[in-house]
Amino acid sequence: MAGTGTSTDVRRAAAFRVALREFTREAEQAARNSGLTPQRYLLLLLIKGAEDGSEQATISELGQRLHLAQSTVTELVDRAARAGLVSREASPDDGRVVLVQLTEEGDRRFAQAFLALAHERRALHKFVTKLEA
Repeated sequence: MAGTGTSTDVRRAAAFRVALREFTREAEQAARNSGLTPQRYLLLLLIKGAEDGSEQATISELGQRLHLAQSTVTELVDRAARAGLVSREASPDDGRVVLVQLTEEGDRRFAQAFLALAHERRALHKFVTKLEA
């Protein structure tokens, strides 16, 4: 097949996708075991793991990182807030901006799922490092 890369490249890409899918499956199960949907786990992860280290995020930031429309993220945050997992407050710098952070319950459930995935994260990192070598 012209232009697809070497057979080694294709095998590596396939192996990488399999490893990602295995990790995703484990993450989905860990989320469910912690009383979260996979989508809510991802939301909590992106809030807790805010790029600036603040452990909070704006709706716009979440939309960019999730690659979702602002209206979709707003609905996701609304549902998570109704479930008691996140809270919202106006930014002290700009009242039009809403900051989202984990509640105590959201933090507890997130931590449970995150810790359950520690082995899987290490295994995926090791696999990626091996592929890059």
